Amino acid sequence: MWAHVHGPLEHDAPDHDRREEWLVIDAADGTVLARTQTRTAAAGSVHVPHPDPGQMGLTIGEGQDGSPLRWGKWDGHALIVHSFGDEDRVLLGVSPSGDRLLTVTHDQDVLAVHRVADGSVVAELNAEVLPPHPVFEEETTDDEAQAFFDYEGGFVDENTLVVGTVESDEEFGTGRHWLVDAVHMQLIGQIAYPFEVPGLPKALGDGTWYTVSSLNHALHIWAL
Repeated sequence: MWAHVHGPLEHDAPDHDRREEWLVIDAADGTVLARTQTRTAAAGSVHVPHPDPGQMGLTIGEGQDGSPLRWGKWDGHALIVHSFGDEDRVLLGVSPSGDRLLTVTHDQDVLAVHRVADGSVVAELNAEVLPPHPVFEEETTDDEAQAFFDYEGGFVDENTLVVGTVESDEEFGTGRHWLVDAVHMQLIGQIAYPFEVPGLPKALGDGTWYTVSSLNHALHIWAL
């Protein structure tokens, strides 16, 4: 198992002296197998798993300062950590094959698919291709009406992404979900649900994704 430790802090140490660690732990007895400093100052962090448990993604939020991304590889002997995305990428998901990653920039305007092998960007999609919400008021400026991607999304299957623009849509009405061609990073279109679906879509990688009802009393699983 993997654990990101927010700290420890030396007594009365300034933030820049913060020593956050990323650990690989033996789940059987709790032995720490490897540890490394992430060189970050996290307000929060999320692990994004890979099909191979010896690999793990860690997306770290530092508030307005950025969103460092770390990719770890544990071969049973050594922990190797790579930094992808120039400290400005939020990791959203891993493809079912484990070959590709999906990220969004910290300012939420560009989605990208990366190779897991080296973190290089394969293709990108700019939020400028998204149409404004259909009910936005005419006097609203273009900047205010421009949709942007949420910090949530993933691979429905190897070649299809599901993403949302819920945060940018909330001023105008129900948030929208979108399908994206993961190979060419082209917008396929908005998802049309049979009833109003709030919240964010969460991809499951097997051809489905799920949403949670507004009162959190129902879980809905969707397929293409």
